[in-house]
Amino acid sequence: MGSRKHIAAEKRKEERKTQYVARLRNVPTSPRKMRLVADLVRGMDVEQALNVLQHLQKENAKYVYQLLRSAIANWEVKNEGARIEDNELYIKEIFVDGGRMLKRIQPAPQGRAHRIRKRSNHVTLILGNRVQEMGELVTDEQETNTSNE
Repeated sequence: MGSRKHIAAEKRKEERKTQYVARLRNVPTSPRKMRLVADLVRGMDVEQALNVLQHLQKENAKYVYQLLRSAIANWEVKNEGARIEDNELYIKEIFVDGGRMLKRIQPAPQGRAHRIRKRSNHVTLILGNRVQEMGELVTDEQETNTSNE
C-alpha cells in the first residue's frame, strides 16, 4: 500500500473512533414510509427523539426507536463513565436506503398476473456530540488565527 493510501486509511480509522453508528438492515417496509419517520427525527436531541418516537403512531417508529437505542449503547461503549446529558448527543445523520425487493405474483383477471414488489430498506443512524464538535471548532479557529499572525 502506498503512503497516501496508508495515511488516508489511518485518518478514516481515527474518524471512526469518534463516530457512533448503528445500522438496521432488511426492515420489511418500503423506504418511502421509513423516510417519513427518519425526516421527523433528523437533527433532534437524543432524549427528544426518543420521546417523539415512543409516542408516534407509525409502525416504523418502533424500528427507529430500537436503532436509536442501539446507537446510544454504541456511544456508551466508546465513552465509558460519560453521561449522555453532559454531552448533548443528537442525531447527526439518518438515512434510508432501499433494500432487497421480494417479487411476488398477484392473480389478475382473464388469466393474467400482476407483479407485487415487497420492498425492504436499510437505515443508518449516526450520532453527533455537540460539546465535542464545539470544542473542535474553537481549536480550529485558534489555529487559523495563529497562522494568520
